[in-house]
Amino acid sequence: MGERYKVEALKDISFQLKYGEMVAIMGTSGSGKSTLLNILGALDDPTTGTIELNGNYSKDMFEEPQASLYRRENIGFIFQSFHLLKDLSVEENIALPLILKEIDKKLIPKKVDDVIELMGLTEWKKHRPIQLSGGQQQRVAIGRAIITDPPIILADEPTGNLDFNTSRDILHALVETKKKFNQSILLVTHDAHVATYADRILFFHDGRIVDEYYCGAHDDLDNILTRFKVITEKQTV
Repeated sequence: MGERYKVEALKDISFQLKYGEMVAIMGTSGSGKSTLLNILGALDDPTTGTIELNGNYSKDMFEEPQASLYRRENIGFIFQSFHLLKDLSVEENIALPLILKEIDKKLIPKKVDDVIELMGLTEWKKHRPIQLSGGQQQRVAIGRAIITDPPIILADEPTGNLDFNTSRDILHALVETKKKFNQSILLVTHDAHVATYADRILFFHDGRIVDEYYCGAHDDLDNILTRFKVITEKQTV
């Protein structure tokens, strides 16, 4: 048998995500971006290290049922491939987290309608995913992610399958929900234009944070592309 190699997906990662902050994560393929999201969402268990939420640390947060409780109370997920239930309507997909959280049934319709209106989907509330465009499906996915008012949104390439104009609309929707609910958003992307919507960018390479950039300047896109080019060139060396 050949020699087995130990692969470290993440190495010495340390950062803070503030209330109401959108942080973009950019990096080369295999640099650990999605692994980080999986750990923060308690989908994967780290071999070492800790996660503190509001300054509190729980050693059991990666074990069931604590992991499910942690996700249900704190995390909203948005994926590139939407992950909508095809046999459910728009309003049923969005309502699902409330049902799983055992919210009073009398309160659900109003809350769902409010989110549907926020996402601009009122006209399509009875439609199923197959009857929607890609951008509309992603709006449903965002609505489902925010319906329980989670303090943290984890978004993995949420605009990866969308065209430029639709991506712009989705990013505006994310920014609006962040402001409205004071949510913290961690967004994985390989697109520098998408990253310009963030407050801060963490650049990953080989499982480490190798650069950091605070957005807000008129030349953000050029600066981001320049920094990302440096990271990409490291991979080819």
